[in-house]
Amino acid sequence: MSANPYNTDLDRTPANFQPLTPLTFLERAAMVFPDHTAIIHGALRRSYATFYARSRQLASALSQSGIKRGDTVSALLPNTPAMLECHYGVPMCGGVLHSINTRLDAAIIAFQLDHAMSKVVIVDAEFLPLMQDALALADVSPLIIQVDDPEFDGARLAFDGVDYESYLAEGDPAFEWLMPEDEWDAISINYTSGTTGDPKGVVSHHRGAYLLAQGNALTTSMRKHAVYLWTLPMFHCNGWCFPWTLSAIVGTHVCLRQVRAEPIWTALADEKVTHLCGAPIVMSLMISAPADQQRTLDHTVQFFTAAAPPPEKLLADMRTAGFDVTHLYGLTETYGPAVVNDWHENWSALPSEEQARLKSRQGVRYLPLEGLDVLDPETMCPVPRDGESMGEVMFRGNVVMKGYFRNAAATKKAFEGGWFHSGDLGVVHPDGYIQLKDRSKDIIISGGENISSIEVEEVLYSYPSVEIAAVVAMPHEKWGETPCAFVELASGQEIDLDALRSWCRDKLAAYKVPAKFVVTTIPRTSTGKIQKFALREQAKEFAK
Repeated sequence: MSANPYNTDLDRTPANFQPLTPLTFLERAAMVFPDHTAIIHGALRRSYATFYARSRQLASALSQSGIKRGDTVSALLPNTPAMLECHYGVPMCGGVLHSINTRLDAAIIAFQLDHAMSKVVIVDAEFLPLMQDALALADVSPLIIQVDDPEFDGARLAFDGVDYESYLAEGDPAFEWLMPEDEWDAISINYTSGTTGDPKGVVSHHRGAYLLAQGNALTTSMRKHAVYLWTLPMFHCNGWCFPWTLSAIVGTHVCLRQVRAEPIWTALADEKVTHLCGAPIVMSLMISAPADQQRTLDHTVQFFTAAAPPPEKLLADMRTAGFDVTHLYGLTETYGPAVVNDWHENWSALPSEEQARLKSRQGVRYLPLEGLDVLDPETMCPVPRDGESMGEVMFRGNVVMKGYFRNAAATKKAFEGGWFHSGDLGVVHPDGYIQLKDRSKDIIISGGENISSIEVEEVLYSYPSVEIAAVVAMPHEKWGETPCAFVELASGQEIDLDALRSWCRDKLAAYKVPAKFVVTTIPRTSTGKIQKFALREQAKEFAK
């Protein structure tokens, strides 16, 4: 068979081929709109020219510290300008950004630092004690750089190490930053919640970040110079790639250290915020705020939510308050949202109950995602499009991770059959929209945070008088879901539930501690398998 004639003597050269990377978005924004406001943080206003220069200074300083291609730089930061600079400055010197969940405990952070082989840690003053506790448990000894954010009004530990602003001052604002050698090069590593053992390090590449960042803007119709409020943590899937999206559309980042109702409403009204993301709990926080904290908006705000579908009443309240809510779905392994509930114009004329039903579906694939389906994991055949037949939600395309860092077995399993297996169970409706029905790994989503039932069960099993433990999701009006723990005692044993709760608090992050403990005989099948479906039904009754 003859070769393709259109490939003959037509080669890739620097003139006609460059690796895709979202870093070029900031370079272009600074060149075309140097004076446009890129970042707002309290009284701070920072232009794109300054944003770009500071990111290059960070890259330069990191390079001078010995960071080279493939080295990991960790960040334990809230939603501040420094976190935005890390999303550019770290990969600009060839480094890989490791954003750490600020809600984790020291032991899990220590595991991540060691597994990612962190060389530098950039930490906010608020979280320095947590980082010090983690480093005391870790094997690595990274360079520690502290960010002293003026918006932090809490107590500060004495710190005689490297100050972030002083560190940046050592860098060159005209630093010739590094393009990736290959667009397949890693840009970030984010850790899963560790549903079956230690957390897995999800490796994302420059190409995927470039495509999803643009996909965010195209899929959600974000206009040029949109104003984005940071209620979604940037440590979560790199803020769903929005740190890079905003540079593509030359938008404005409005940073928030903490997700609180009053500053959210103030920013929405005073800064003319057009877009924000968050779990349904963020909506509840805003709508339930005292009247004197809420503001009347003179424009419609786009709110993108994931996790459990918002209740119908909450959607109605949001609409009345001036928000248009869109449901998204994705995973860390897909760079954040890769599925959108694309709204049809004629659906807006339907009764509110029907609209709520339609909004509860996860939807269809993002523009940069090549494949989305619900398949039978045994046969790898699509399930019938009847809205009832369940299968596993699977993805494939350029916005699927490279794989799990230093975990070839988990990577191979995740990609069996040429698809990424999400572990989520769902159905496909006749119009092609998918809807999640269950989670095959029993993940509990509380306030937008994933909680591994297995992790909580392991802590319960370590309590002396507990013989059998099972943890399931219990519906919660505020958080969406919270853990509900069922424990069966060893023969002849008694238990103090307050002591058990304290035991869990000592060994788990606060949001992972079960909201309810039930001492009972746990139902099992004839083969000894715990019947979690029965426990879920009990938990639903407890929540009523």
